[in-house]
Amino acid sequence: MPTRLFGEALVSCKFGVRDPVHIIGAGLAGSEAAWQLARRGWPSVLHEMRPLRPTPAHRTDRLAELVCSNSLKSESEFTAPWLLKEELRRFGSLLLDAAARARVPGGQALTVDRDAFAQEVTAAIAAEPLIEVRREEVTAIPAGPIAIVSSGPLTSDALAADIAHLTGSERLFFYDAISPIVDADSVNTEVAFWASRYDKSMDSTGDYLNCPFDRERYDRFLDALVASEPVTAHIEEDRTRFFEACLPIEELARRGRDTLRFGPMKPVGLSDPRTGRRPYAVVQLRQESLRARSFNLVGFQNHMKFGDQARVLRMIPGLEAAEFLRFGQIHRNTYINAPALVAATLQLRATPNVFFAGQISSVEGYVEAIATGLMAGMHAAALAAGSEPRALPRATALGSLCHYIAGADPENYQPANITFDLLPTLDDATRERLRHDKKARHAEVCRRAREALEDYRHAYV
Repeated sequence: MPTRLFGEALVSCKFGVRDPVHIIGAGLAGSEAAWQLARRGWPSVLHEMRPLRPTPAHRTDRLAELVCSNSLKSESEFTAPWLLKEELRRFGSLLLDAAARARVPGGQALTVDRDAFAQEVTAAIAAEPLIEVRREEVTAIPAGPIAIVSSGPLTSDALAADIAHLTGSERLFFYDAISPIVDADSVNTEVAFWASRYDKSMDSTGDYLNCPFDRERYDRFLDALVASEPVTAHIEEDRTRFFEACLPIEELARRGRDTLRFGPMKPVGLSDPRTGRRPYAVVQLRQESLRARSFNLVGFQNHMKFGDQARVLRMIPGLEAAEFLRFGQIHRNTYINAPALVAATLQLRATPNVFFAGQISSVEGYVEAIATGLMAGMHAAALAAGSEPRALPRATALGSLCHYIAGADPENYQPANITFDLLPTLDDATRERLRHDKKARHAEVCRRAREALEDYRHAYV
């Protein structure tokens, strides 16, 4: 049988003339990638370091173990998480099938029995003859064969070092510092005003929406911020320290009552056109370049429970009725700066035989990890067969997710969950026709997404 050099070990390829794709990490993304390769008749070696090398979060040696929530988000029709799952089902996702068999009551969410879910995936992978599971730690990405890196947010130090060497150390991050995102339509622009500091902007209106505080409202906001409840840590190190460069705003607030006013809420260089005076403090909202109709709360990464975030952040002037598309987070999470490195097919631009999938590819969420695993497996199979991988249409949830992580601004990049603001906006005529019916607008986005997905499947799958 032919042999290949992988790392420092000479291994025998049991798959004959077809060189297997090597997948590093058998979590959600890696397991899905291996399954998609097998469905296309291509072998893979699925490397998993557990149980030989444990992590601070995992409890078992099973594949696709869920370590935080047991929810795969909403199953409500015409929501963005529903659309993403529908697209995955149409591609024959193993993990969505396993979730259906391990489902437990969870209202409108797809919630699963963790143990049953992991056991379903582990059993399916073990029974597939085109997948070889190898229990070993991989410390370097193979130089020759096609490889999918799906090592997750708790990537080992040795492998992280090799990824940094391959991609550039300045493009590898070890902490998520995610600021909340609000729906643009829910911001009160009779309170918030457009401006850039010292009138430096791309156009006459200013580049930021500014939510102005007077002293009384600032003091009330600060008191609520300091009194908020933090998220319960899942990993021990999160209880003891934060990364100094991305401290939660509530931690900054505890350092002094003026810390935020001289930090992320500084009002210098700004004047409220309604009063002609500089506010006491401001929260700046930055338009998301590739997220349609949404704003990022600049510098507002935080460690509050989601309920507290909703309550406290709606105390910001202009955000009293804010609809949050994503809440803020800070946690240990090794991931690449994808827009600087990968194409929409999840291939490294400089090294196209290497794909990234899962949270290390810089997406957030279980279903998003499964989605990138599915696409990496599908594209790796095409590359292995001698074809050019083709990115999914921008109109689909899968395509929009990859379009975002490949095409966002690398200087201000933050990992993404699937939300409707990642998908293309409806044309003006349709938006106007459905102006008073948000659910109908979302249903139309979903209809167009499913139509584009079917066109892609008929053409390329």
